[in-house]
Amino acid sequence: MRQIMSRSSLTMAAAAFAAALPLSQATAADGFSYAEAAKPYAGKTIKVLDEVTPLQEAVIKLAPEFTKETGIKVQYELLNHFDVINKGQADMLSGRGNYDAVMLHGFQLGPMLAADAILPINRFLSDKKLANPDLDASDFIQTPYKTLVLFGGQQYGFLNWNYNYVYWTRADLMNDETEKAEFQKKYGYPLAPAKTLEQMRDIAQFFTRKRGEKLAGKELGSDFYGIVFEGLKGQTSVEMFIGNILHNFGGDIIDADGKPTFDTPQAVAALKYWAELWKYAPPGTAEYSVIDVPTVMGSGIAAQSLAYSDFVLGIDKPGSSPLAGKFLYAQVPVKDGADPGKRAAESEPSMIAISKASKNPEAAFLFLQWLVEKKQQRALLQSGNGGVPVRISSWADMDKLQARNPTLVSAMKGSLEVARTKPPMPSYFQIVDALSDVVQKAGMGRMTAEDAAKQGQQALERLCKGSCVLAQKK
Repeated sequence: MRQIMSRSSLTMAAAAFAAALPLSQATAADGFSYAEAAKPYAGKTIKVLDEVTPLQEAVIKLAPEFTKETGIKVQYELLNHFDVINKGQADMLSGRGNYDAVMLHGFQLGPMLAADAILPINRFLSDKKLANPDLDASDFIQTPYKTLVLFGGQQYGFLNWNYNYVYWTRADLMNDETEKAEFQKKYGYPLAPAKTLEQMRDIAQFFTRKRGEKLAGKELGSDFYGIVFEGLKGQTSVEMFIGNILHNFGGDIIDADGKPTFDTPQAVAALKYWAELWKYAPPGTAEYSVIDVPTVMGSGIAAQSLAYSDFVLGIDKPGSSPLAGKFLYAQVPVKDGADPGKRAAESEPSMIAISKASKNPEAAFLFLQWLVEKKQQRALLQSGNGGVPVRISSWADMDKLQARNPTLVSAMKGSLEVARTKPPMPSYFQIVDALSDVVQKAGMGRMTAEDAAKQGQQALERLCKGSCVLAQKK
């Protein structure tokens, strides 16, 4: 789950994408139909590995419709986030081809491209018998789409999942008259969902209370915390820090050439801010994973959080949390005074890629193309599970969630305006492992921000040996 690419690199990537597009906009014969396209592959079975979330659970219910239309059977397997990465990569790297297609987060592309383990789809996109001319690739939300699917003049899939972070807070606390008056008195501005990182810190400090103190007029039976976030030593916690805090401080872990930049003044300032947030978080923060945070927030022991919107969908609904329907959302807060055009939100655009070892690549391509078309995306978003759009036109299909939770929809829109994948880094897993250690220690106060930045920089220089980014073939 998801964002470390420098903005200059992204601009060049987008330009290269536009110049290289064979995409599914290639002209094909009139009257394209999946039934006709699939005739040579009818009766075949493709196996797809994906990640279990409420969104993918809805896909399983759609897959039989594809089989009915094409005769191609789909075995759709769902595993948790970490098992999908481990099992999917192992299958593709081994060349066994047990799976025809595997869900890949953007950060996995570096290692998989370096290993030449995934199949470009250019030849399918230019095949009039396979490519639907009405797919309308221009309707995909362009920044996450363009930064995800293209590398070295090749396209490797479509945009399937638009994981993105949102800001999450308690409506009852934001609207309590006593709390509003006390906050205004102490900080000199109105209490409201945070728009800046400084406001998020103030809110965290203000709402951190001890057992016996009052919160919204009621005596607390246990300690209450101003913020909750993932602090577990690992990939997603360091990505949360990088994408939501470091980037909004104007820093990054690499520059446009892929050279490490973790020891800049911006990085040191971001680490100091990070350490301050830990003072207002639960004592178990160092054990909280990306999965734990929504559960803790839903239990009602914290005032605000940063969380993936798809996880929010599983908590903020009747029966999942006693506070369901009582939350507010906003886009990820930015640094006070920062250029609005440079705001960031951690995100993880993801695709289902065809394995180089697939025995049924054409059949897999037809399914993946079918899955991202407007009709199927509309069905997914209106299935009752909510969803995160991958198409611009899909915002119109969010009417159920819009009616139930309008601030969540607007928060997702804000995040997806700046959502982008990470650059392909062959040593990505080693990089985040090294950085997660120093970032966690800085948060816990076991290492100064300056030392964390220095040690992180040294680790990156050791791992990258010049550039952290996979070189494109000329």
